[in-house]
Amino acid sequence: NITRKNVILVETLAGNRETWLTVKNGEVNAVKVDMGAPVWERNLIPMLGHGDCIDEDLKVDGDSFKVTCLSVGNPHCVVFVPSVDSFPVEIVGPKIENHSAFPKRTNVEFVQILSSGELKVRVWERGCGETAACGTGACAIVAAGSRLNKTGKNVAVHLAGGDLNIEYSKNLFLSGPAEKVFEGNLP
Repeated sequence: NITRKNVILVETLAGNRETWLTVKNGEVNAVKVDMGAPVWERNLIPMLGHGDCIDEDLKVDGDSFKVTCLSVGNPHCVVFVPSVDSFPVEIVGPKIENHSAFPKRTNVEFVQILSSGELKVRVWERGCGETAACGTGACAIVAAGSRLNKTGKNVAVHLAGGDLNIEYSKNLFLSGPAEKVFEGNLP
């Protein structure tokens, strides 16, 4: 009950984000956020090399992975795999996170395409390890999938922690459920 507005501006380290609230019975039950436009330039990700990193081979301990890299306020390396359930995320994730191509390390998303409008994902978050969900990661995979013509521009993303919907035009829009996790009083 902090605001009665349906549209609010949220200040983040990546800039101000416009946010739309869906209210039902006086409670916010869903949120849509304008996450901004993806950044493809390597020096802004940051990533070593020249040009955009689109479906390039990344050598990791004798193996090679096709990766697409971008920033959505933080660095992401997207890897499409046949099955996220059987993929060794806990082994490959930290190797890509700490790869010398990424001077500030990177988040890594392992993505299974269920259809052009539906993806299943496991996330390796830099500095944390495998996590249940990542909003910027969900946005990054849809931007990468769209750029590679593997997905549409309105995609359901299934993560261990729940489902998100991502819309991609010029900017990325993330939508998902909102749940009350605590209550408190402001002085």
